[in-house]
Amino acid sequence: MKRSTGLALILAALALTTAGCGYNTIQSMDERVNQAQGQIQTQLQRRADLIPNLVNTVKGVTKQEDTVFIAIANARARLGGAIQSGNVPEMAAANNQLNQGLGRLIAISENYPQLRSSENFRQLQDQLEGTENRISVARQDYNTAVGEYNAYIRRFPYNVTAKVFGMGKPREYFEAAPGAGEAPKVQF
Repeated sequence: MKRSTGLALILAALALTTAGCGYNTIQSMDERVNQAQGQIQTQLQRRADLIPNLVNTVKGVTKQEDTVFIAIANARARLGGAIQSGNVPEMAAANNQLNQGLGRLIAISENYPQLRSSENFRQLQDQLEGTENRISVARQDYNTAVGEYNAYIRRFPYNVTAKVFGMGKPREYFEAAPGAGEAPKVQF
């Protein structure tokens, strides 16, 4: 009888200890970070898919701007590779490179009134603007999820649980590339 009571007490203590270890919460938070990262990837891919249409619309009117088109195509390819790899810093850097090319493309369009008046061009610009807003929201959601996750795995006793299960490494934030706050310089 004493042995079964002692075993019951040990099992109850073990259940209480593991219930408070935070493993399930760490798993939930990690999944939230993964989900938010997936949203960034989805929106960046949507943007990358819109860009060829925008470039082709501009190309139809402007024949001599090939260097901008080539730079955008290269940046778009780099972004596609970064999205596939899931590497957050790579995605941020590729996104910044694409932003610079798009800034030059939009500046070029200002020199062509017939392009600006094109309904197709305006619709593509509106779609791109909407996508930029979605990317911004997805990045904010991702960084919020990463912040919550990183803070949680640093608190005791959850830090012990995180290390035991190999989840003690903080996740990386989606950060803007250096100089992303500056407007691109366009030269013709």
